[in-house]
Amino acid sequence: MKRLAKRQPRSPVKELPWRQLLPGAVVLGLIVAARLLGLLQGLEWKMLDTLLRWRPAEAIDERILIVGVTEDDIQQAGTYPIPDQVLADLLVTLEAANPRAVGIDIYRDQPVEPGHANLVTVLATQPHVIWAEKILNEPPILPPPALPPEQAGFVDVPIDGDGFVRRLLLGADGPAGDFKFSLSMLLAELYLAEAGLFLENGRRDPAAMRFGDTEFTLITPNTGGYVKGDVGDHQILLNVRSGATPFRQVSLAEILAGTVDPAWIEDAIVLVGMTAPSVKDIVNSGAIASDNPGLIYGVEIHAHATSQLISAVLDNRPLLRAWPNWVDYLWILLWGGAGIMLIRWVSSPAWYLLGLGLGGLGLVGVSYGLLVLGGWWVPLVPALLAFTVNGLVLSGFYLYDQALRSRLEERQRVIEQTYNAIHNGPLQTLALLLRDSGETLSWAEALPKLSEMDQDLRNIYESLLHSAQLPGQQGQVSPDGAADADYPLYEKLYEIYTETLQRDFPGFKSLSANLVNFEPLKADDLSPDDQQALCHFLEEALCNIGKHAVHATRLTVTCMATEAENLIQVKDNGQGPTHGSPNYGSGGRGTRQAKQIAQRLGGSFQRVSTESGTCCELRWPIQQPTGRWLG
Repeated sequence: MKRLAKRQPRSPVKELPWRQLLPGAVVLGLIVAARLLGLLQGLEWKMLDTLLRWRPAEAIDERILIVGVTEDDIQQAGTYPIPDQVLADLLVTLEAANPRAVGIDIYRDQPVEPGHANLVTVLATQPHVIWAEKILNEPPILPPPALPPEQAGFVDVPIDGDGFVRRLLLGADGPAGDFKFSLSMLLAELYLAEAGLFLENGRRDPAAMRFGDTEFTLITPNTGGYVKGDVGDHQILLNVRSGATPFRQVSLAEILAGTVDPAWIEDAIVLVGMTAPSVKDIVNSGAIASDNPGLIYGVEIHAHATSQLISAVLDNRPLLRAWPNWVDYLWILLWGGAGIMLIRWVSSPAWYLLGLGLGGLGLVGVSYGLLVLGGWWVPLVPALLAFTVNGLVLSGFYLYDQALRSRLEERQRVIEQTYNAIHNGPLQTLALLLRDSGETLSWAEALPKLSEMDQDLRNIYESLLHSAQLPGQQGQVSPDGAADADYPLYEKLYEIYTETLQRDFPGFKSLSANLVNFEPLKADDLSPDDQQALCHFLEEALCNIGKHAVHATRLTVTCMATEAENLIQVKDNGQGPTHGSPNYGSGGRGTRQAKQIAQRLGGSFQRVSTESGTCCELRWPIQQPTGRWLG
């Protein structure tokens, strides 16, 4: 009999059962819960810093000049704090170049002689000078006593839980209950007033501040990556200027010596602050590229804040902003869903890993583009976690499930193949022996049939051993000399035909004419299991003729492909009411197998018995090729 066809490796299943999506849904739920609890807040802060630092360098903002008080300046003054006389001389020198606003980020709540009287006189004549104070300290640090209150701006900045600055405080209630503006806001107000733009309440949010059409939207406790953040008073996100040299910077000595180009000062905002490391007027910022990573002088932070305000108004430079919370979580769910669905879309492991990598890079690229082009801070970290973890974890669950299913299917397949081989071989011979047992059957007549049964059973054992070869051995030549991978289906069917007709069945003995037509079938898309099922179909149909056909003299076997379908047909001209196997008559095993393969191939099976013979045929449509991008 024909050996059992060995199983060929199958391509990965392209359809993921919905019940297998449960691990992905659990992962998504855990990530969403972690974000709601603030467990991802630190990572989101760091990612925002990184993306801001990656932005292309912007042009120097020539509207702002930083005057740094260096270590050399302190040595030249001979004392610290810098005396009032030095600051008075600085203001007089700057005034000669006609700046639009001057901000002094140096605390001076007590006179520092010599020169205090001269400083008081200078301040009285320069209303465009804004001096620093701190209002959130206990006790607060006040500006110079002689300075009018409207010329004092606080330099307090909100600090995140990791000690870094990412927010800007525009206004807050002072210690006495009066409303105060920040140093950067007052400097921006002075600068923009020259352009006819004045500070007003917001239109969309009356509590917000606005210059012209530019409204500085206040952040909420859950803006962007923040979770229950302390956003009291008037806070916005700090959008620092990118690049290694965002502003011009000179020293105090250079200003006093007159070596600075007056054009750098004229009509500009001049910020004066400490840049001497020994003073330690330093804040942490991961978004600003600096020589000392993460550490920025306070005067530089105020320069970034002031530049952000005037650039948003005059240059339409984007302010940092975030989506509503529900959009954030929809974004996370969409990317998590993409990670879940990726294994449904792509079957090849290599393409799958490539798709996972490209998807992650695409998410980073989209998030980066939204930040650079529109100032949108999107939830990159939780979305990236949802996409990659779902892509990796779910694929692990899926592959484990597939491996388990594959083992179970393999066992079931071996059982089916073994039964089919026994059914179409030894059981057929045994059925004939049992049918003839009521008649006189000599031992000499029964012995060849028993010997045939013995050989059939041995062949089944050899076939099972062959089908159980290791993957590295499956390319070896089979016992009949042909490798399955290179063995066309129609040749397999012809081999089934020739071997079956050699069996000692009574229905074959009366045949005098065999009309055989075996042509190539259009069945390249069929799996090895489907091809084996078609071989069993032909073998079963021929065995039924051999066992049950009465006085059949002609057998016609057709195996061919038309334009639209493939056909396997077996016809005989046997006579008599006994023609027909119960297995094919009313739902026996043969009928069930034939209907199953027909349904699997999208075709039809029929068996028609008349007085002039029986026709058993199986038809299935030819699959048209379809293009695929991946797989």
